[in-house]
Amino acid sequence: MSPAASYSEGSHSEGQPNLDSEGQPHLGQQAFSERSISLEPGLDEQDMVLNFGPQHPACHGTLRLVLTMDGEKARKIEPEIGFLHTGFEKLGESRTWNQYIVVTDRMNYLSAMSNNIGFACAVEELLGIEIPPRAQAIRVLMAEMSRISDHILGIGLQGMDLGAFTAMLWAFIEREKAYDVFELTSGGRLTTSYTRVGGLAFDLPEEVPHRCRKFLDRLEDLLEEIEGMLSHNRIFIDRTKGVGVFTKEQAIAYGWSGPVARASGLDRDLRRDRPYLGYETYDFEVTTQSEGDVYARYKQRLAETREAGKICRQVLDRMPSGPINAIGKVTLPDRDEVYTKMESLIQHFMLEMPGHGVKIPLGEVYHATESPNGELGWYLVSDGSAVPYRVRVRPPSFYHFQSMPEMSQGLLLGDVVANMSSMNVIAGELDR
Repeated sequence: MSPAASYSEGSHSEGQPNLDSEGQPHLGQQAFSERSISLEPGLDEQDMVLNFGPQHPACHGTLRLVLTMDGEKARKIEPEIGFLHTGFEKLGESRTWNQYIVVTDRMNYLSAMSNNIGFACAVEELLGIEIPPRAQAIRVLMAEMSRISDHILGIGLQGMDLGAFTAMLWAFIEREKAYDVFELTSGGRLTTSYTRVGGLAFDLPEEVPHRCRKFLDRLEDLLEEIEGMLSHNRIFIDRTKGVGVFTKEQAIAYGWSGPVARASGLDRDLRRDRPYLGYETYDFEVTTQSEGDVYARYKQRLAETREAGKICRQVLDRMPSGPINAIGKVTLPDRDEVYTKMESLIQHFMLEMPGHGVKIPLGEVYHATESPNGELGWYLVSDGSAVPYRVRVRPPSFYHFQSMPEMSQGLLLGDVVANMSSMNVIAGELDR
């Protein structure tokens, strides 16, 4: 008797039919393969549904892609958001205009200064006020330091996701030095809450210009080291060149902005095209790439980091003196004056006590700034009270993440990782 026969017959008592797990007569392997198998609509027998996230090292946050894999190739990609939904926009309806600045920190937490500045600029446009030159210059300095911090970390993480761990460590070291500047300026490293409607929370400490120059002196060496590690690395080039190609037309159709759009050839930068905070007075170049692939997005961030460094040096060279807050009843008075002058005490009381605050005229405004990830827009509606009637955010990450299916369909799983890393999608900004 063959082993197969002994197993089949030994499994059942004599006279009992050979039944399968469903109680049906077992007809053998050939008959089994001929049965109709119930599959999810659109799935093939060779397909596998794979959860990429929301807890995965390559996601850089609670992002989720549902991949339908045909072997190693992604046949279908479904992005899903909502795993970090915090109701940031709804929170704006119960916070005063200045209190909401704390919420903006938590969106793109890799460049909190840029979020603070963007929201404050939108409220000031709604108020119809202009902040003093020194406050404008300090905001530009902090925004460009945030851009550098965000970009060098994004470049380092892009290398890490493809196996180049050293580049990420180099980037982290320099980012911590940028955070030292933020801490010295605002008291916070990751979440700064530095701006106020009409100006800034504090003036720039005397040591900050020296710290910034020291950081900028080291920046070019860092970028050259990273380029030496990645730009001529055969493995990195093979994993990035020609991968995740997105044309200029596709970038426009999906609402792309920022470095990823410029890497696809879209020559658009709000600092030049819709200037704010005096950006039109600074000398910088809006660089673009033409390839639109993962490698182009890496090169674009390198180029923009260098241009941000140029802007920072120009700000430091011509930093104006003077007040840091607009004159009027929209900014908090100096703390020393609150303790010694009755008018300042009353102003502080009217701005901070519940039921009071900055009274914004009836109206609505859309104001956008060029954040490290792209166009960060704020649509604000005021009903004349001390709290916004509506706060709506236009986050660049939302528009970039939705393009993952078209950009990655048909690619290998490893290429999906490379695409995700090149987009630098931040979950806090994506979900809101």
